[in-house]
Amino acid sequence: MKPKNRGTIVTLAGLGVNLTLGVLYAWGVISAALIDQLGWTATQTQIPYMMACACFAFFMVPGGRLQDKFGPRPIVMGAALLAGLGFFLAGATLTVVGLTIFFGVVFGVAMGGGYAAPTPAAVKWFCPQKRGLISGIVVSGFGLAPIYIAPLTTAFIHRYGIQHTFYLLGGIFFLAIMLLAQLICNPPSGFKPIPSKNKKQAIKSAPKDFEVTQVLRTPQFYLLWTMFCFGTFAGLLTIGQMVKIGIEQANMQSTFILIASYAFFNFFGRISWGVISDRIGRKVSLFIVFSIQLLTYIAFPFLTSPLSMILGIIFIGFTFGGMLTLFPAITADFYGMKNFGLNYGIVFTAWGIGGVLGPLLGGMVRDITDTYILSYGVSAILSSLGILLSLMIKAPKTPPAETEIIRGAFCPEASI
Repeated sequence: MKPKNRGTIVTLAGLGVNLTLGVLYAWGVISAALIDQLGWTATQTQIPYMMACACFAFFMVPGGRLQDKFGPRPIVMGAALLAGLGFFLAGATLTVVGLTIFFGVVFGVAMGGGYAAPTPAAVKWFCPQKRGLISGIVVSGFGLAPIYIAPLTTAFIHRYGIQHTFYLLGGIFFLAIMLLAQLICNPPSGFKPIPSKNKKQAIKSAPKDFEVTQVLRTPQFYLLWTMFCFGTFAGLLTIGQMVKIGIEQANMQSTFILIASYAFFNFFGRISWGVISDRIGRKVSLFIVFSIQLLTYIAFPFLTSPLSMILGIIFIGFTFGGMLTLFPAITADFYGMKNFGLNYGIVFTAWGIGGVLGPLLGGMVRDITDTYILSYGVSAILSSLGILLSLMIKAPKTPPAETEIIRGAFCPEASI
């Protein structure tokens, strides 16, 4: 099989894995059922969700290291086993503690491993000028998943009840991920991707591959991490309660169109921002993404009709999806491909912190104030800080020596 075709297969298989793991973004359907059928509070429904976000993000670090060492296939197969087990045991308990352990921790770890492995494997088959596009395609599955998972989950809940819904989803995810794992692999040793013919694209390879200890010595890492955390906090604060927001603020009778709109534009944003950033650069793209987010959250308290709410969710999905493409791409641009799995795993811990604090604050604000206004304000402030940070970052030139210390975030030459 030609390397180009093999790379395409790996990319599409990675997209498929993320299509199953993206159940996280359909949590609004499950959380609504937990409130309506089991009497949980909004805060209680966010505890398993935020635990899943945290475990997802923090297992990206060992998941990335294992992927770099053993290759992607065994890591994805392990994710299949844990995904099936986590959903089955979550359904067997249906308590706050049970879902926190089995959905939050077990399935969260499955997501971390399953998400960490496909993207590094796929981008290694392509040249740097296609890195944003390929990253976008692989991770777009995570954003697109709610389009099918939300109605499927809703149908299962109505027909079989929430317990058997967990059982059915666990079985589906186990089989799908296990089969797709067989198609995912790294390029052979010595493989060199075909260079891009487009000389106008803005992206260049990192001059050298950084070890994780060297990454942590660069000020650029801390700027990337902070921007990612702010963007995730702002996005997941709203996304985790999207269904209830649509019902309570915009009087929506059916929220499927809200979920589908978010999912499609999350998917579209991941691919679009990959292509856009390959052409205009990651820094400019991050500035635009955070600017759109800021304007959207300023407008959100006034979105009280179904149409305006759908438009607001479209902008959130488009920009939030874009971040999930931009940050892995910029990590590879700055620090190289050799240790990309582990290096991006460290960056991705920011997503975990934002994923814990955002949903938790959103649930608490709703329970205490009966509105989401304060949450929108926090998201707007964090987006404005993201804009400022995006103006400050520059690529490191070479890995710092072991004795180097961070001397300046905005002057890369000071840290080499």
